[in-house]
Amino acid sequence: MSITCIVQARMGSIRLPGKVMMMLDDKNPILSYVISQLQHCKSIEKIIVATTDLKEDDTIEVFTNNFKIDCFRGNSKDVLDRYYQCAKKFSISTIVRITADNPLIDPTLIENVIQKFQSGNFDYISNAHIRSFPYGTEIEIFSFHALEQAWKNSKMDYDREHVTPYFYNNSEIFRTYDIIHTENISNLRWTIDTIEDLKLVRIIVSKIDKRPILMTDILELINKEPELVKINSNSV
Repeated sequence: MSITCIVQARMGSIRLPGKVMMMLDDKNPILSYVISQLQHCKSIEKIIVATTDLKEDDTIEVFTNNFKIDCFRGNSKDVLDRYYQCAKKFSISTIVRITADNPLIDPTLIENVIQKFQSGNFDYISNAHIRSFPYGTEIEIFSFHALEQAWKNSKMDYDREHVTPYFYNNSEIFRTYDIIHTENISNLRWTIDTIEDLKLVRIIVSKIDKRPILMTDILELINKEPELVKINSNSV
């Protein structure tokens, strides 16, 4: 089973414009961290960044070219169409969906989700539909066949913007599975939507010197320095 990760990225964030190219350390922007973390996932054969066809996202294409990563450009609002056209162009059979505002996505969690997907005849698996993992660790995996069905049949703007709601809202059609953490730690967040989120993640990458940074590393740091969670406690 060939597995490709399509990373959803754009410069036009409403709350934090240009965030995917904001620096997390002296040398690396957020998107660089996303790609680097994903490159530690052995089951992923290819990484593609899917951005929009808007002029403002030329920056992302230039960056991915320098990183020697494929870039696909498509519809800015119909993200479901962007994913479908990308998967179709590159003849992808199994898609891992990651968003570029999660620079500390854990490759070991991705491996676990992929292994579960490969263990059965699933159409869609996620650790994000039922919240139990921290924000910033969201992983979705689905087949091209399921994606094509969603692309053909999704009519609501919300479903097309958020790509995957059609799967879990039509569980009688698709074979879906939810990955649930042993305890609910979804109150924690290291996704980046706000300046406060950015501040926290910069601190995390400065304090953890190993790469890749895993969820367990961050939880260990927070356990030692619980005051860190206050930095972005008002972010939602």
